[in-house]
Amino acid sequence: MVYIYTKNIFNKSFLAQMSKKSNLAPIEEFVIDYVIKLRNDRSLTQQDIADIIGISRSYIKDIENPQSIAKYNLKHINALADYFNISPASFLPTKAFPTEGIGSKKNKK
Repeated sequence: MVYIYTKNIFNKSFLAQMSKKSNLAPIEEFVIDYVIKLRNDRSLTQQDIADIIGISRSYIKDIENPQSIAKYNLKHINALADYFNISPASFLPTKAFPTEGIGSKKNKK
């Protein structure tokens, strides 16, 4: 599966693939997409990412498969952040995604 990212705008092919990721929460999709972008921008392979975080390439393939529930965990994110010399916070959006159905109260100030 190939994701195409051009000039900070995801093309229709990418968006079509994103809409198929119904098994994951939006924040999980965000992290996966960020890692894919880092990987592609630096011409790294799935095997390279697997080696960086100490898992198999087939697990990376599962993570990047929209129909799979596989995802990165905090240890993976930390290892990637260390490798790329960036903050683990870089892997997260600047604002939270809506949490429909998770918890019943919001802090309204």
